[in-house]
Amino acid sequence: MVNTSSTYVGRFAPSPTGPLHFGSLITAVASYCDAKAHAGQWLVRIEDTDIPRIFPGSEQHILSCIDAFEFEPDAEIIFQRDRLDLYHVVLEQLQQQGLTYACQCTRKMLGSNHIYAGTCRNLGLDFENNAIRLIVHDQLISFVDILQGPQSSNLYNDLGDFVLKRRDGIINYQLAVVVDDAMQGITHVVRGADLLDNTARQIYLGQCLKSPQLHYMHLPLAMNAQGQKLSKQNLAQALDLKHASTDLQHALQALGQAPVELDRPARMLTQAIAQWDHHLIPHGLTITGTYK
Repeated sequence: MVNTSSTYVGRFAPSPTGPLHFGSLITAVASYCDAKAHAGQWLVRIEDTDIPRIFPGSEQHILSCIDAFEFEPDAEIIFQRDRLDLYHVVLEQLQQQGLTYACQCTRKMLGSNHIYAGTCRNLGLDFENNAIRLIVHDQLISFVDILQGPQSSNLYNDLGDFVLKRRDGIINYQLAVVVDDAMQGITHVVRGADLLDNTARQIYLGQCLKSPQLHYMHLPLAMNAQGQKLSKQNLAQALDLKHASTDLQHALQALGQAPVELDRPARMLTQAIAQWDHHLIPHGLTITGTYK
């Protein structure tokens, strides 16, 4: 077991765009065990700002999974859709500091360009009914991921100014996650490697908001038989709550952890926490094996 006196606040933050699947469980187990092994707190946040994409019943499935796998959050579960006013306050603060601008560019106008050229940066467009972009500067954003090693990105060259609020009024994931991590006092982020390329944006925005630097651990992804990551888009099977104990055992195996006895989930998690060693997690971006 990890032994440290430093403050650790971790979180599990699924999006309800579909039911939780085995890949989601790997993230939940790793984030939970790592937090508890550090004598830290583990919070749950439902990231549901993209309301049109919420899949019916998925939020209830997430909550049912938390109960069935006997995870114990250390605070009340929050829903981002209940915090939209807070995100707009932060947007106004960034606007007052001259860090954002309104953008009228559509996807059709941008075409296949993945680097935004700053087309609207100096047009002084009205913030109403337009997207809002964050101005990025020519600087290197670097961090050391606990599993994936040193990472760096120059957002100015690699991405350009990025969207914080869409033209349809939807708050972008990048803004909501940074604001909530800061407000909840998150210190450690354990999540899938598919989110690794979001991290530089979130660090940069966090610097703009004067938020503390976080520690990151991006987990290798479980893949299906077609070599695709398990995801809702790829029709990964929903977790069957009747098989919580066996699924938990399989998740710990996928994470390379020492075996735990098959029991009720709470006892299995207690054993997993006692022998947790993140060094045993497979390095790289994917986990060897085929999952459903």
